[in-house]
Amino acid sequence: MITREDVTISMRNVLLLLVLSFLFTACGGGDLPIPKPRSYPRVDYPVRAYENVGADYCPFSFDKPVSATMRQETTFFDDAPPNACWFDLKLAEGLNGSVHFSYYPLKTIADFEFHRDKAFQLTGEHMKRASDIEEIVINRADANVHGIAFDVSGPAASQFQFFLTDSTRHFLRGALYFDAVVNPDSLAPIVAYAKEDVYRMVETFEWR
Repeated sequence: MITREDVTISMRNVLLLLVLSFLFTACGGGDLPIPKPRSYPRVDYPVRAYENVGADYCPFSFDKPVSATMRQETTFFDDAPPNACWFDLKLAEGLNGSVHFSYYPLKTIADFEFHRDKAFQLTGEHMKRASDIEEIVINRADANVHGIAFDVSGPAASQFQFFLTDSTRHFLRGALYFDAVVNPDSLAPIVAYAKEDVYRMVETFEWR
């Protein structure tokens, strides 16, 4: 004698077989889909070569990559920049980024303290998205070049910033930016490559 319970169990078995059959067919005969490895855009890095430059509108010189070009800023929020020595160092086309430079002459200790504090403030604003900011002290006493570099980790707008000064007459701030919003992991090799060029600039920097 077949009971109601037996019928219920049989129907459950039929439904289970149908579900398993559907899954088997959808997976192409039982082959489980294998996730593809994450791919990143190919970047053609330029051959490293440097040249010493000193624009007539700036009181300093440094080594820059031959593949990079200097472009003087002509506007700042629909006005002229505070100083003629504001410029972008446009990196090689494949890197899709640039280093923005802003120079300020110093007349008093108060000027130095203002721009120093402003540099820390601007870098601190990236803490909203950065996972970490490492401070690197720059001290080249032989050239009277001092400052701090800020190595920023995470999806911040600028991954590397710095300032250079002699604390009495000159103050220069630099910030590395890229023109596209991309995954920090895919950007990391490009940032590392660009930072080497910035370090070279700092190591060869001289006031004039």
